[in-house]
Amino acid sequence: MRPSLRMLLTLIIVAIAIAAGAWLWRYYLYTPWTRDARVHAEVVTIAPDVSGWVRALDVTDTDYVAQGDTLFSIDDTRYQAAVDSAQATVDHREATLELNRAEESRRNQLSNNRAISAENQQIAQINSRIAEADLQQAEAELASAQLDLARTQITAPVSGHLLNVQLSAGTYVNRGSPVMALIAEDSFYVVGYFEETKMPAIRVGDPVDVILMNGDTHLEGRVAGIGRGIADSNTSLNQQLLPQVAPTFSWVRLAQRIPVRIALDEVPDDTLLSVGMTATVRVDPGEHANEQLPE
Repeated sequence: MRPSLRMLLTLIIVAIAIAAGAWLWRYYLYTPWTRDARVHAEVVTIAPDVSGWVRALDVTDTDYVAQGDTLFSIDDTRYQAAVDSAQATVDHREATLELNRAEESRRNQLSNNRAISAENQQIAQINSRIAEADLQQAEAELASAQLDLARTQITAPVSGHLLNVQLSAGTYVNRGSPVMALIAEDSFYVVGYFEETKMPAIRVGDPVDVILMNGDTHLEGRVAGIGRGIADSNTSLNQQLLPQVAPTFSWVRLAQRIPVRIALDEVPDDTLLSVGMTATVRVDPGEHANEQLPE
């Protein structure tokens, strides 16, 4: 082989290597894809609105429940007694109001005949208004007691799967203390964390290919939203409300990762999704692929 031909082939190989290296550099630096993505879903924290002993537990961990299904019930003896007491108070206040209105009517008639003074008539009217206000207060307390009684039955607010059921029959639960989690059905989405160098190529509405870590499952979706902020360690304040800025600065600057929310178009029935799964996502920027990218 002649030296000139050999040199030409060498130059061609070097040129191809440089072009391939430049393409790979541009691809990894600017193409909107990432292996750092996680599956998320709407998680409903189940906590009782009343305190008491768990009388019956109707579900187990990982069960599927439909909206309105009973999860567990709390002993309602005390709450039923509270309703009975409030009802008795309402009945008493109703009788008192009826008595005061009858007295007011009698005194109005006597006042028309000038048999009693205007002061006595006014006192009767005031007593009726007081009795009416007392009745309204008693009715409000009855409604509150009935609400507490109804909430001894804890039901599923949405359909989905239960996780981390932290109680059993006989357990005492406190009002507002979480006892289980409910993963809402059909609420799964993906959050991908993209380097900031790739953000100019991502727009809301862009189609996305989601590949779960098992490698065999591809899901289609679209960019639903782009995070507008991430934590900055230099924004913490001292006791004098002055920013605590790091005294040193690393010359190796790493691109920050921005969260991008991806809505899934459709999830096949045979596809298992769990919160926390890892995925790779690739955004198809379409017509604006080369916009705002460095040459």
